[in-house]
Amino acid sequence: MKQKLHSTNRVFDLADQLGMLLVFALVFLFCSLTVDYFFTLKNMSNLALSVSWLGIVACSMLFCLASGDFDLSVGAVWACAGVMTGLALNATGSVALGIAAGLGLGAAVGLVNGVVIAKFKINALITTLATMQIIRGIGQISSGGQSVNVSDEAFLFLGQGQVAGVPFPVVITIVCFVVFGVLLHGTVYGRNALAIGGNEEAARLAGVPVMRTRIMIFVVQGVMAALVGVLSTAQMELCHPTRTGVGFELRAISACVLGGVSLTGGVGSIVSVISGVLIMGTVQNAMTLRQMDPFYQNIVTGGILLGAVLLDQLKTYWKARA
Repeated sequence: MKQKLHSTNRVFDLADQLGMLLVFALVFLFCSLTVDYFFTLKNMSNLALSVSWLGIVACSMLFCLASGDFDLSVGAVWACAGVMTGLALNATGSVALGIAAGLGLGAAVGLVNGVVIAKFKINALITTLATMQIIRGIGQISSGGQSVNVSDEAFLFLGQGQVAGVPFPVVITIVCFVVFGVLLHGTVYGRNALAIGGNEEAARLAGVPVMRTRIMIFVVQGVMAALVGVLSTAQMELCHPTRTGVGFELRAISACVLGGVSLTGGVGSIVSVISGVLIMGTVQNAMTLRQMDPFYQNIVTGGILLGAVLLDQLKTYWKARA
């Protein structure tokens, strides 16, 4: 009986993953046929770049969701890390120190989130909502509320350069997909994250270092959000502490849930994340090309998030009945 139930759940998971890839293919085909200039070389490059930022953060958000948590501070970390990178680079003239300042800030925020949530048992919603406000404020104070501009050519390569004709941020995203896929499906770290999300108490009794694993998940999440801050600053040659990354956390969560990662924890795969990221990126790109009013874009993005959550609940119900 247990073997039959396990087989049924695996069929559901496989159908879910392949189904969302099919949805992406249909969305992409529809946009190619109905949106002017969508299927052009220039727009495909723009789409790949926009998807790369979402993909990088979604890779680590996958682990947060799989372990039963989430992080609302990633958009603020993106902005503040970009600001700190620019300020450190302009002050020292060192690309390495600038990048270290940005990534270090992300790691510090992730450590605070992880310790407060894992050690002090504070709800992830409250914790990351608070750090979101704090970090956004730190970025605004540090820059005086103004954009921080950068012009170092070596640094700008990170956002504007290419490797074998592929934009460098896209290369980084592909590497992240591979690395986080291996971490989730082929390491103890990934299995522990899924075990914590499935049943934290059972995982603890089985010897899983729950606190250490959850803290590490948030540290990695902070670093990945900061990495997006570094790359986006290098691409745009500036970072604004207020406007940058607003609402990005919801897009990252939406992409994961839309792809099939469960909000209740214990379920997730890198294929799910890739599917959700591609769908979200394609829809956003198509709305931009159609010059849709940003207010309406917010409605569509919110609708996608709501639909993804409802779909997650339906899948949980179907699996429970299987």
